[in-house]
Amino acid sequence: MDSGGIRRRLALGAAVLAATGVLGFVTSGTAQAGTASGCSGHEVWTRQFSSGVTHVYKRDGYVCAVTVARNPGRTQTMSVSVQARGGRPVVDKGSYRQLAGPVTVHAGRRCVWVKGSVGSRGSVDSGWILC
Repeated sequence: MDSGGIRRRLALGAAVLAATGVLGFVTSGTAQAGTASGCSGHEVWTRQFSSGVTHVYKRDGYVCAVTVARNPGRTQTMSVSVQARGGRPVVDKGSYRQLAGPVTVHAGRRCVWVKGSVGSRGSVDSGWILC
């Protein structure tokens, strides 16, 4: 095979890889949201509130949560926490532009309590869930 044929095949391979990457960005769903947030597993609980949304994911007994700002860009106080029943909460609180977390606990089959907040006006408190 001549060098022109090799170049054409390499260009075709690069085009296929590029198209695959574009399709990955276009598709939507909880698996992609989990990857973008830093949590793995499937989304099991979501609650919107005035200034953001808290997402909860579960995989192999681990529960992971993130809180995402409704209007990202400016720095604001944000937090997310997950507590397995009988354990202490794992908390991420600070000044962020887009999201707080991820925070992960091993819950096994225990219930968890999730909290999330963005700014001083909006928050969510799950109560015991995933029991």
